[in-house]
Amino acid sequence: MTTTVARRRTTPSAVVRNRATPYLYLLPAFLIYGGFLLFPLIRAAQFSLSAWPGFGPSTFVGLGNYVDLLGDRRFHAAVSHALTLIVFYALLPLGVGLILAAILRRGQVRGLGIYRVLIFMPQVIALVVVAVAWHQIYSPNGMLNQVLEAVGLGELTRGWLGDPTFALPAVGMIGFWLQTGLVMLLLLAGMGRIPNDLYEAARLDGAGAVREFFAITLPSVKAEITTALVLTIIAALKTFDLVYVTTGGGPGTATTVPSYEVYNRAFNLKEVGSASAVAIVLTVLVFAINVAVSRIGEQGQETRR
Repeated sequence: MTTTVARRRTTPSAVVRNRATPYLYLLPAFLIYGGFLLFPLIRAAQFSLSAWPGFGPSTFVGLGNYVDLLGDRRFHAAVSHALTLIVFYALLPLGVGLILAAILRRGQVRGLGIYRVLIFMPQVIALVVVAVAWHQIYSPNGMLNQVLEAVGLGELTRGWLGDPTFALPAVGMIGFWLQTGLVMLLLLAGMGRIPNDLYEAARLDGAGAVREFFAITLPSVKAEITTALVLTIIAALKTFDLVYVTTGGGPGTATTVPSYEVYNRAFNLKEVGSASAVAIVLTVLVFAINVAVSRIGEQGQETRR
């Protein structure tokens, strides 16, 4: 009887309020997200359809800025450099991180917590500070050249950031140093959840370290690998601080990347419309690559199941 009366008292308006309550709690987050991300993105898309120097009236040009990018060699070079940085920021840290994490996991190293703090330390240092420090290391009188001279390899010394051939790999190695710790930490966390029974059973069957790695460790951390790739690829494609401080996009255009092109076109060349078009293309590129990586990771996990 009581249940029947309660049901009768539940009016449609009360049901609507109950369903809307979770969204009301989420509303502040949605407002912040929309105000600081969606609105600027929409405005950038609007600017990309016009020719505007950053002040005064603008001229609507439609897709003209995007058409110009198709034949812009500087933009093509910037995208090519960003894709090259993915090797240093994502692929190399993933390979090295997998090996080091597997060694630390198998070896049961004492004081692993301290190692994790030291490994993650580069992530908490401001990128400007990192860039200034590495700029000194790469300078003609810097530590790198001094070490090469000390070991008898003086003929290899050079101004690393001023050499068109080595400038981009030099910036990439900074990214490698930054991202390896993050990747290794993610993989160590994933490996820590693997039951020891699996390794003990494999060893009873006569499996060695290499076979354990490919049969147990690697399949068990596919989710962490996907997460690491997504984070590091985003970092590679949106690189700006390191390039701005270390090389300024030079020598020539040897290290220019899309994020730096956005800054250069908007503030130096006063081409806000073109800069906005580059920003939109970069956003689409980041989204497309990371969706592809996530889908591949999900398919791999489904196949394993």
